[in-house]
Amino acid sequence: MKDWRYRLSEHRGTLLAFVFFILMFVIYASNHPAGFTANVVQTAANKGVLLALVAVAQTFVVLTAGIDLSVGMVFVLTNCLASAIVVGSPAMVGLGIVGVLLTGLICGAINGAIVIYGRLQPIVTTIATGAVYFGIALAMRPVPGGDVDSDLSDALTGRLFGVLPVSLIALFVVVLVIWVPFRRSAIGRATYAVGSSEVAAYMSGVPVQAAKFFAYVLSGLIASMAGLFLTFITASGEASAANGGSYTLYSIAAVVLGGVSLFGGSGSAIGAIFGALMFRTIGDLLFVFDLDPLWQPLFQGVVLLAAVCLGSVRLFQIRNRLDLFE
Repeated sequence: MKDWRYRLSEHRGTLLAFVFFILMFVIYASNHPAGFTANVVQTAANKGVLLALVAVAQTFVVLTAGIDLSVGMVFVLTNCLASAIVVGSPAMVGLGIVGVLLTGLICGAINGAIVIYGRLQPIVTTIATGAVYFGIALAMRPVPGGDVDSDLSDALTGRLFGVLPVSLIALFVVVLVIWVPFRRSAIGRATYAVGSSEVAAYMSGVPVQAAKFFAYVLSGLIASMAGLFLTFITASGEASAANGGSYTLYSIAAVVLGGVSLFGGSGSAIGAIFGALMFRTIGDLLFVFDLDPLWQPLFQGVVLLAAVCLGSVRLFQIRNRLDLFE
């Protein structure tokens, strides 16, 4: 009984995000002019998966009690790069995909190295590196353009058996191949320990530097997957500072809505995924109910503010408990 209660408490944020997402999506689909159709689900899935990948990238860093404000710019950079090199023969497309993923991995490694060995705060580091990544993207794509392999694009943004969005399957594969092994690995447990208390983790012999570095590397890698997927959706690349900034902020909101603590050591990428799907559905609901576009940023900002405040509740509770012993 106690074990059941512990597991429920551990995954409470994920479960709540899942329930709220289902409720909101049902409301959205039932009020959509086209109704609950395969096309509606496919469009919503493609948009949701895009934000979900960026949210997963953010999750790895947040678990270490850090924050990655460059994740949106890595997303933009790899989108621009993919629009230039994921074309041609199947071999060239394969090499292009590897190049895009490797670029994201290198960006994450740079962030991690500066934070660890430069001993700078993650928020300062990632603001600076994000500006550099955006500058490279802008130099690469001063105007929107480019192309991508159309067959692969249609396959990954289409539907399986005419019903199930392939993008959701791809997201499931990412979770299965990257998140699940990470969560069960020694380095994954070390990441949670570092986020809970870096000093205690260090005193216990936990490889603190390796855990933090690995988290940033995975963050860059997953962000590059999001940039690659954006290229498959749009068939072009664009160095958009607005997109980079928006996805960075939305990823933070999705992480918190999914039950991941901004103070580290608690939560999961699965919760962040449902948080991202929920946040994206909020925007779709505003569209379905024909809210004035000028008001939509206000409502999304309110949701973002509420999400950050929600993530602070746990810290206030802990401080109040500690006050009892002073």
